[in-house]
Amino acid sequence: MCRLQLSLTFLVLLTTSLSVSAAEDQPKKPNILWIVGENFALDFGCYGAKNVRTPHVDGLAREGVRFTNVFSTSPVCAPSRSAFFTGMYQTSTDTHNMRSHREDDFRLPPGVRPLTHRLHEAGYQTANIKYLGDREVGTGKLDLNFVNEGPLYQTENWDDLKSGQPFFAQINMLEAEYDIYDRKSKEKKRVKWVGEEWHPQVATPENVEPPPYYPEHPIVREEWARYLNSVSGTDVRIGWILEQLEADGLAEDTVVIFFADNGRLEARGIHWCWDSGIHVPMIIRWPKNFPAPSQMQPNTTSDELISLIDLTATTLSIAGIEPPVGMQGRSFLGEDLSTPRSYVFSARDRIDETVVRQRSVRDGRFHYLRNFTPGAGFATLNRYKEKCFLVKPLMRKLLAEGKLTGAALELMQPFPDELLYDTKTDPHEIQNLAESPNPVHQAKLLQMRAALDTWIVETGDLGEKLEPAEIVAPFVIEMHDWFGTPEWAPQPE
Repeated sequence: MCRLQLSLTFLVLLTTSLSVSAAEDQPKKPNILWIVGENFALDFGCYGAKNVRTPHVDGLAREGVRFTNVFSTSPVCAPSRSAFFTGMYQTSTDTHNMRSHREDDFRLPPGVRPLTHRLHEAGYQTANIKYLGDREVGTGKLDLNFVNEGPLYQTENWDDLKSGQPFFAQINMLEAEYDIYDRKSKEKKRVKWVGEEWHPQVATPENVEPPPYYPEHPIVREEWARYLNSVSGTDVRIGWILEQLEADGLAEDTVVIFFADNGRLEARGIHWCWDSGIHVPMIIRWPKNFPAPSQMQPNTTSDELISLIDLTATTLSIAGIEPPVGMQGRSFLGEDLSTPRSYVFSARDRIDETVVRQRSVRDGRFHYLRNFTPGAGFATLNRYKEKCFLVKPLMRKLLAEGKLTGAALELMQPFPDELLYDTKTDPHEIQNLAESPNPVHQAKLLQMRAALDTWIVETGDLGEKLEPAEIVAPFVIEMHDWFGTPEWAPQPE
């Protein structure tokens, strides 16, 4: 072998050695697993809920941190997911209207990027998981109000996560949801809940206590029991996931984060900015093979005020990625953190065919809501809710018969311009304090008005400009074909 060949061989060997050495010098990164529940409030045993059986979620809480003051930025899935998948308010990125920008050339604003793209560039394998063997654990749901950013995940195969490369995996749970995606809900007398045929029957119409803003009626009790049994059902699936992590030797290297995309699947929950629509669970379990941030002590509770967009920045921080300047979410784990939030903000805009604009400001105790759509309210027509949420047509019937009283009767009235609740003394948010003569309430009202006004300006809230009628009109037809139109409402032509 000539001297030149020897030199080249030496250089190749040296380069290979240096590359291997550099790779070995890179700090090992934890895997990150998001378990995303559909439409849950804090209705798990570890949060004090009754008539549920949730040993796996409760076990996560014992082994990790249970967060009690986490709020979604929207009370419905697509805007909320668009926000926590980018770390930006949906109202700042034009992703605030439900299922918008699915068929146009919309792109996210400059500098705003999907979380998975940032993680992939940092060496993470990204996955959206539906099955563990023959067990269905996820929907594969995206439901984002942007579709032109390129592929968001690299795989949907769980086995691909065993390669040794750090991974970010998302599992979008099947519960709690109505079984609506065959698009034949209109033909059914009653739309069943996903999994209701096998969910543990812990809750029954006889043992549940529905919120006092609903009338006392068998239908209310039946639907409340079905929801709580969905909670128990999703815990079963979460058990399968945690079992698989252990079986594959991944548990001690994986940060597990369980949370919900928005609040509870109930008539007064999802779609509305009351706590029932935006207050979500979050539990984080830290793996044994990585030093834990000071905030991650097993079997503890955090009352810090957190927006779901903070999960984006926190996930990046866990992966060793500095959240970009301008990201509206903030990390809540680690050292040298920014000042904790004094308020969290939520927004509701068009949902399906229903154009209602609402904004919400929440601190650790008080909750302020402002309504921008005169005459709108809980009773406003939304075909999905009229068909699937049996409580809503029931309340219309009881109202017509003069049988509603108290909070249930009040719920059927149009929204006032402002609502203010003391969630400590009134956890069901029934007593509106906006016109209370109490100086404490009036001071809080002024404070939270100002906070909302500031947020609208500082974040560039795009909800003030409504979509053109020609964009909304197709949703009327789609929802009519999917869910039907009640007899009392005008029928689409």
